[in-house]
Amino acid sequence: MKLQKPFFLASNNADAQKKKEILEKKFGSNSADSADVIVVLGGDGFMLEAIKNQMDKNLPLFGLNYGSVGFLMNTVNDEDLIQRLDSSQSIKIKPLSMIAKTTDRSEHSAIAINEVSLLRETHQAAKIKISIDKNVRLEELVCDGVLLSTPSGSTAYNLSAHGPILPINADVLALTPISAFRPRRWKGAILNNNSEVKFEIIDNKKRPVSVVADSTEFRDIESVTIKQDNQKSIQLLFDAQHSFEERILNEQFKF
Repeated sequence: MKLQKPFFLASNNADAQKKKEILEKKFGSNSADSADVIVVLGGDGFMLEAIKNQMDKNLPLFGLNYGSVGFLMNTVNDEDLIQRLDSSQSIKIKPLSMIAKTTDRSEHSAIAINEVSLLRETHQAAKIKISIDKNVRLEELVCDGVLLSTPSGSTAYNLSAHGPILPINADVLALTPISAFRPRRWKGAILNNNSEVKFEIIDNKKRPVSVVADSTEFRDIESVTIKQDNQKSIQLLFDAQHSFEERILNEQFKF
């Protein structure tokens, strides 16, 4: 992989901004239109924003971690950046496409790289009907919320909610309840990634629910329909010695 013209994006982190200046002096201040790779300096949240904002450029993204967890990022070190880019491994991620209808009858759309999550807005538990490919699978889930996760997002909020870790190349999605009260024993499901998932909020006036696609939130929803967007694809780059597949495998053996 010969990548020679990086475009640098940095979060507001002071160290990230300083490193961006150093890298631009060394490798040039290429624009996104003239670059062949985007180097993102920040944390996982900033990387998710960068992916969405730069998706139409169809360029691979290589992250340098100036955040906390940095699961989507690479470590910051003194090795030559171009050398790291040339020897990097890539994965392709397809986002989720979400359409939410709110109680005022308006419609909102968003994409998610990690997950789409529904969350109760008040002290009262949410009541949610779940349909898969237009077939009702759960008439009423009483819970704090529920989420649908991609493989790349399965180690994020999904894992915190006790959902399964998915191999990055698996053609599946994780459907995971958040603090389910009824049915108490339901632990979620693993779905084919071509599935259409619909959530309908029961008694939405009394038990309001919000929906969050990564960091994009809409409140007071009536229903949410989610499908994988097969027309869009994101290429992420990782250091060969610390591939994304290896990271996911490591997560399954942490205690």
